[in-house]
Amino acid sequence: MHECICVRLCLRMCTHMGVHVCICVCTQVDIWGGVRVSICMHDHMCEHVFAQACVCNACAHKCQARQPRCGRDVSSQGGQPRNRPSVCSRPPCARPGHASTDLLLLPQARAVGMALAVHLLSCLLGTGSWVAINGLWVELPLIVPEAPEGWDLPAHLTLLIQLANAGPLAVALLHRLRPQWLHEPGLIGGLAGLGALACLLLAFLWRARVVVGGSPRSLALLVLLFCLALVDCTSSVTFLPYMRRFPAPFLTSYFVGEGLSGLLPGLVALGQGAGAVRCVNGTQPEYLPPRFSVTLFFLFLAAMMGLCLAALIGLQQLPAARRERAKEQSQARAPVEERPMMGSVPSAGRLSWARAAAVFGLLGWANALSNAVLPAVQSYSCLPYGRAAYHLAATLAALANPLACFVGMALPSRSLLALGLLTAVGSGCGCYIMAMAVLSPCPPLLHSAAGATFIVLSWVLCVGLLSYVKLMIGLMLRDEGHGALVWCGAVVQLGSMLGALTMFPLVSVYRLFHAGDPCSTRCPA
Repeated sequence: MHECICVRLCLRMCTHMGVHVCICVCTQVDIWGGVRVSICMHDHMCEHVFAQACVCNACAHKCQARQPRCGRDVSSQGGQPRNRPSVCSRPPCARPGHASTDLLLLPQARAVGMALAVHLLSCLLGTGSWVAINGLWVELPLIVPEAPEGWDLPAHLTLLIQLANAGPLAVALLHRLRPQWLHEPGLIGGLAGLGALACLLLAFLWRARVVVGGSPRSLALLVLLFCLALVDCTSSVTFLPYMRRFPAPFLTSYFVGEGLSGLLPGLVALGQGAGAVRCVNGTQPEYLPPRFSVTLFFLFLAAMMGLCLAALIGLQQLPAARRERAKEQSQARAPVEERPMMGSVPSAGRLSWARAAAVFGLLGWANALSNAVLPAVQSYSCLPYGRAAYHLAATLAALANPLACFVGMALPSRSLLALGLLTAVGSGCGCYIMAMAVLSPCPPLLHSAAGATFIVLSWVLCVGLLSYVKLMIGLMLRDEGHGALVWCGAVVQLGSMLGALTMFPLVSVYRLFHAGDPCSTRCPA
């Protein structure tokens, strides 16, 4: 004796494109322990999302290809089931002693599916915030040998990024003086379009040279780099305030995407082999040719910016996203006493000056360390321990950012004391990293596995803890209103700019740090 359970699930994948998928799953369970599962799919044009189940005591009516077992449909009109022509040639289970059950998934399953779609779009929007500049940094080992500026190109890129901070400054002033002139969706769409166009042009013009003052210069490369820097810097004061239109969980998804904006280009560059070195005769480093060209890498960045633009369009037009915005607007009109709290003190939409100074101070410090100070010395701190330690530290640290956002979903904390302690621990890891960079190329524990382990763990803990702090502060400021998120983005850029301006002379002018030999871990005499 055995029992057959046949479940038919129909999903309308896209309202406008008319893509419909029906899946029929039949599970046959024998009392002796045998299990057999068959799945069939067909192109039945479903009008509603629904599921039906039939439980029979015999397997004579099991699922056949393109003939699902159940034949009843559920209409959303009045919530009453109705019969309709079925593609199944057999009637539903209706014999004496047999049970037939219609399962209305639908309100719950559809709501969950639509919410996941909005989370995915929020993540893709965040991915486009810094993917272009992060991609440029990891691709520099392949661009520098072809550019007439040589290894001065990273210094030029740093200067261009600081000049591009005029963009967020202009948006912040406009928000303060003429807020009615700002149309955030249009501005974000323009930035994403500019970023995609700049990456597309870079794919074909990054080698172009012109003579300026008697010397060849990569004028097209520098102009397009400035455009990308302007896009990414301005995203801090436009993307974050835009996410204020949605409930708080979607801001976390945005921060996950922002973390992926550093991880994804790094993984692609790692697969490309950017910066891979082969040691000739054990002493002479030789850069290996990449697996695919710089042009293809820039086309990848253009596609990422295109996805960011598509995500914005989805967040504006998708009915589920409109419902989430309407839900947030209705909650925003709730009485003040029902709004969330920061720690144990009611926010009431306003921060005290002392708490505001503490919040923005932590935010600026965390971004200065994670976005400017520590990345400037990553190679100095890791390469003395070997290329494996360097790649592990770079990859795992980039992965720690989105993972910290997932932790923030499960274990949120709005206590300033807790966030201050986490910032202190992350800063302690940053001090260890900085000390190893200063002592390069002969840091402590040079020839032991413990040294490589400590430096990799320090990078992961530092980036992870500071990313968690930035996420929590972003959520706290979100509860304070749209203007607080604008200032949040401005402080992010201010901290990053101060960190970069501090490290630039130390690294490029005074040569305080010394790189290790990629082919040898011996200390120079």
